[in-house]
Amino acid sequence: MMVDVVKVIPQADFRLDLFYANGEQRRFDMRPLLKMKPWNRVAAPEVFNMVRAEYGTVVWPGEIDIAPETLYDDSVPI
Repeated sequence: MMVDVVKVIPQADFRLDLFYANGEQRRFDMRPLLKMKPWNRVAAPEVFNMVRAEYGTVVWPGEIDIAPETLYDDSVPI
């Protein structure tokens, strides 16, 4: 069972600090994804920083999101 992301804080280096419903905190590096569609649309810092936590994952304007399993599996504890 996947735990929901309840808060996200964008970092200046295109990383996301993720806060989970179970109290875990993890860091996800977005840089590899920013070269691919649809995430290339959030590669500008002003757009990247518009990230928010919704539906248990992270989302940006324009209906851009990431599978919560990817966020968890490819992130590291902080």
